[in-house]
Amino acid sequence: MVVVIYAGIRYIPTYDLTRTVSAPADGSGASSAPPVRPGQQSRTQGEPVKSDARPVSEGGVRTKEDVWATVLAVSVGGMLLVMAAGLIACWFLTRRLLAPLQTISQAAAKAEAGELHHRIHADGRDDELKQLADTFDGMLARIEESLAAHQRFAANASHELLTPLATTRAILQVTATDSSGKELAELAPVLRETNERNITIVNALLDLASADHAQFDPEPVDLAALAARTAAERTSRAESEGLQLTVKAEEVDCAVSGSSTLLRQLVLNLLDNALNHNVPGGSVHLAVHRDDAVVLDVVNTGTPVDEELVDRLFEPFYRPRTRLAGDRSGHGLGLAIVRSIAAAHHGTATAVANPGGGLTVRVELPPHKGESEGR
Repeated sequence: MVVVIYAGIRYIPTYDLTRTVSAPADGSGASSAPPVRPGQQSRTQGEPVKSDARPVSEGGVRTKEDVWATVLAVSVGGMLLVMAAGLIACWFLTRRLLAPLQTISQAAAKAEAGELHHRIHADGRDDELKQLADTFDGMLARIEESLAAHQRFAANASHELLTPLATTRAILQVTATDSSGKELAELAPVLRETNERNITIVNALLDLASADHAQFDPEPVDLAALAARTAAERTSRAESEGLQLTVKAEEVDCAVSGSSTLLRQLVLNLLDNALNHNVPGGSVHLAVHRDDAVVLDVVNTGTPVDEELVDRLFEPFYRPRTRLAGDRSGHGLGLAIVRSIAAAHHGTATAVANPGGGLTVRVELPPHKGESEGR
């Protein structure tokens, strides 16, 4: 600003503050009178000089240098004033705008110390800082929920493994004091069953781990045909338990990209879960159809399930009390494996409680690219 003003005043205008003015005495164009300066009156020969010019006060503008100096002084003063006002305004504005960052920093410090329940709850305009605070709150909620789920998993897994291990220890203690071997012969089937239960739990945990970190080369899999073949493997079991198993699968346009082995495990787990947690004379219905995605629905009758606990059924080893009183052939890992396999195939697995009891589990998988392009 100073350079522009100074250069403009210095070079653009034309100043002639010291130019003298000559006035002819007789009006003929020739003048014998001496030149006079502006503000002076012409005088005759021998007449004393009279001037109406007022004396220029000290510090006034007399020459071009005075103009330059004045403009420079005014410009510098104005610049300093504007700079001071701008710095003060920026300081207040910055403190106001960045105040939420201090709150977010405090929340991050509390989260680092383990206080995951603390939330920012930012209010005001929906600007970038409020969005950042809301995102941070959501992240803390997810972390707190994940940590709680891991803690429940550890507790449930410990309880699930502790019971058969304690049974095994009791059997070994009893047989150790029996020199005749009769107790061992009687308790051997129980020991074998308990050992098989441990092996089943460990295998289920391995299946869950492999589903979470599944590495496979995607191939087109007809989910409708796969579900029909897998359901046929459970037909005899359903009949033996007095349950009705029905299948409705569309024959076209139900191909997905994935692993046939993992998808078969997904269908088996859904059917076993529906058969395990059912009621005498109940039913299981499996359906596959094409919507925006390829949808697999498994609907089963059963005891009523609390709607608030439905999502927790996908947690490893979790079973509601209503199911603990029933068949204990499951370990609460079936639906957890289903969700992991669905996630590995870029899909989702959800469940809703049926009004009359039982569950409806829905798995949505993206269609095979070749099929979607053909449409």
